[in-house]
Amino acid sequence: MSKKNKTNNMDLALNGSIIKGLFILSVPILIGNLLQSSYNFVDAYWIGTLSKEAVASISASFPIIFFIISLGTGFSMAGTILVAQFAGAKNQEMVNKTASQTLAIDIFLAILLGTIGYFTSEWILGIMGVEKEVIGLALPYMKITFVGLVFSFVFSMFQSIMRGVGEVKLPMYIIGGTVLLNFVVDPALILGFGPIPAFGVAGAAIATVIAQAISAIIGIYIMCKGNHGVKIRIKDMIPNVSFLKKIFVLGLPSSIEMSIRSFGFVLMVNLITSFGTVALAGFGAGGNIFQFIMIPAMGFSIATSTMVGMNLGAKNLKRASDIAKTSSIITFIALEIVGIFTFFFTPELITLFVKDSETIAVGVDMIKISAFTFGIMGIQFSLVGVFRAAGNTTLAMNLGIISQFLIQFPAAYLLANNFKMGVDGIWWSYAITNISMMLICIAIFIRGKWKEKNITDDDINDKNIIEETVIAEGKQ
Repeated sequence: MSKKNKTNNMDLALNGSIIKGLFILSVPILIGNLLQSSYNFVDAYWIGTLSKEAVASISASFPIIFFIISLGTGFSMAGTILVAQFAGAKNQEMVNKTASQTLAIDIFLAILLGTIGYFTSEWILGIMGVEKEVIGLALPYMKITFVGLVFSFVFSMFQSIMRGVGEVKLPMYIIGGTVLLNFVVDPALILGFGPIPAFGVAGAAIATVIAQAISAIIGIYIMCKGNHGVKIRIKDMIPNVSFLKKIFVLGLPSSIEMSIRSFGFVLMVNLITSFGTVALAGFGAGGNIFQFIMIPAMGFSIATSTMVGMNLGAKNLKRASDIAKTSSIITFIALEIVGIFTFFFTPELITLFVKDSETIAVGVDMIKISAFTFGIMGIQFSLVGVFRAAGNTTLAMNLGIISQFLIQFPAAYLLANNFKMGVDGIWWSYAITNISMMLICIAIFIRGKWKEKNITDDDINDKNIIEETVIAEGKQ
């Protein structure tokens, strides 16, 4: 996308049709997320041909990987929030500065967290109670993933920053190319092909890391060239006190929120593990469907967050509120339709990922119990995206705590054990959580206090970051 088209997207976000703006921004994001999720879908399909233990190994690995990644995600998210608001305020210097500093932070965190994940994987799997034969398959997968974590972080940051300035098609094209590569490499590395040995579950991780490395290198090249709304400069990557403070204030709550959600996921997996490998494998198969359902929700959430952030930066508070309402209505209708379709075709969808009849039955129950709350989940996604766009990352963190530790896990534990519902009680906790969190988010949105926070005011008025940059450049 050229600078002209990127500018047109920004003008549409600030002044044009809200519905048109949401669709123009969200459709490429949705397609990009769908393509990116195909990494996991392809992995799940080919791993599903191996054994239920292989499927269970991915189910056990994912929450741990997600937890480690989430520790650094919040700081990247903070950079994206700032980019969107600076773009709305038409402050290109700060857009470039923010992107450069965010890249430096992401690389540092990826190396640190990847190292921690690599050396603690076996210990974490052990305390989760995962069976030994499953650990033997999960451990190589996890270690390879953590070695390549820096590529995942860098490309994720590239996607977020590009979307923050309204450039949504370019990441989609890059993902499309690497997905095609993954389609070919994945089965070859998992099952073996010609001189290539069969790496099994570990082959899926190798294929994904290769694709992510290519994506990350392309992303860095594009940002360094500076032809798409953001220009990364080495001098801007030098740590800046004012910026790091702002990133810390915004990013720490986001990292805590993501960590809480992922740790809650770990607790849920631990609870599911107590019901055996079949339950864990069924959860993995159902989780693939959940991931697919979340793609449109995430697409609209990101598009909503981008548009709201730009309008808050431009002081268009009423329009920001109108965008939030419109997005919530659209995501509710779209995901409710998807939920109805999924309910009636759940067995056919689950068999795409597993062949074992017991595992299929567990996965079908998981999806059918919560299918009619998918639209409700969409409203929650949209509104939490709005709160983050306004810089209310502490609010989003508190919502994560409420969701995971005050609603979902207690409900899952009580229903599964005290009410003797078994693993079905865990599935019912998803529906209960979706409904409860939607009501809480709507209540917070109606109060309207989320609009009162503008995170770029101090930076624009005081020019702390810009002044430090000028001083630093003057010393060179």
